[in-house]
Amino acid sequence: MNLRCLSLLACAVVPLILAGCGAGGGSSSDSTAAADTGLSPMAALGEKIFSDVSLSASGRQSCGTCHDPQHGHAPDNALPAQLGGPLMDLQGSRSTPGIGYLSFNTSFHFDAEGTPTGGFFWDGRAASFAAQAAEPFLNPVEMANGSRAEVIVRLERAAYAEEFKQLFGSDIFTRVDDAYERMTLAIQQYEKEDVDFRPFTSKYDEFLRGRVALGDQELRGLALFNSPTKGNCAACHPSGKGADGSFPLFTDFTYDTLGVPRNPELAQNADPDFFDLGLCARPAGDMAARTDLCGAFKVPSLRNVAVRKVFFHNGRFKTLKDTLSFYVQRDTDPQKWYPVGPDGKVKKFDDLPPQYHANVNTTEVPYNRQLGDAPALSDAEIDDVVAFLNTLTDGYAP
Repeated sequence: MNLRCLSLLACAVVPLILAGCGAGGGSSSDSTAAADTGLSPMAALGEKIFSDVSLSASGRQSCGTCHDPQHGHAPDNALPAQLGGPLMDLQGSRSTPGIGYLSFNTSFHFDAEGTPTGGFFWDGRAASFAAQAAEPFLNPVEMANGSRAEVIVRLERAAYAEEFKQLFGSDIFTRVDDAYERMTLAIQQYEKEDVDFRPFTSKYDEFLRGRVALGDQELRGLALFNSPTKGNCAACHPSGKGADGSFPLFTDFTYDTLGVPRNPELAQNADPDFFDLGLCARPAGDMAARTDLCGAFKVPSLRNVAVRKVFFHNGRFKTLKDTLSFYVQRDTDPQKWYPVGPDGKVKKFDDLPPQYHANVNTTEVPYNRQLGDAPALSDAEIDDVVAFLNTLTDGYAP
């Protein structure tokens, strides 16, 4: 589904214009505090909500708990899915994606070529930051509130409740749905305004600015990353500046079906009849007819990928080396990644029902190999690509 992106220059990224809400009505002290952070009063309030563990049933989990800025706004641990619920002992169903650079994302749609693009979460079911933020508060295995009203009761007790009323009206807490929606809009505004979510401060950014040089191994890794006959990573993770000079986001926001191995660390996978089908199985049922998209998941940004602890929607891999090795050896050496049945045959694509195996990408490099072929990248070349991916970590200091 990504043949349109086979060249580096074919994947120009045009950022969205980020418009601040400019919500007013705060006290002078609130406005001063917001000015100190460079955030509007609404965004400054959203930051407080984002970090407030008291809004969860456990009293121990906030949005920021799973979106640590030191780890690409992803979790700071190697759990395949995070724990939540009233006692913080219930496992989620998917790994937590990073939310950095998502202010350039769009709502879910099919592009001119019919390719599914955009949306938030691994299956793109949320149309905006606000819609994404609305779900964890009520998810029984996350913040585990029983209703919107329960969330608003907690919000009304927060230290910043007066700020909330000043922005949205003195009676806002009596209007549960309005209050809930304003809460998620404040979180959205924080994620849009705070440059920490999109700093463009990696070594690679400095390289693009002409201020530093990449090392020999990093340059080799970049060339392999871009090469359509080697890593071909730029097909989905474009690495060049856009036509307007915008810096690359290292995702085209599309979806792909990669046949990632089943992860036994996920409790849901103890049921042999359970399969996470991704895009075609969104809760709303709006994609149920698109069985050709069963097994497809969102292409994440590779910015800050080197500081993440788990990879893929099911957290199956925990190192970049293993992740890249899977990419290039999935078809040449499948016995390394999939179980072998009693008949001695490798059970490829074991996290998808057999009727959807044809959905798996087997045409594009590096997935177009056959059993026994040489992988698209050697072990040393994988190390070179990993070295390059390390240059995508924000906060670089020469």
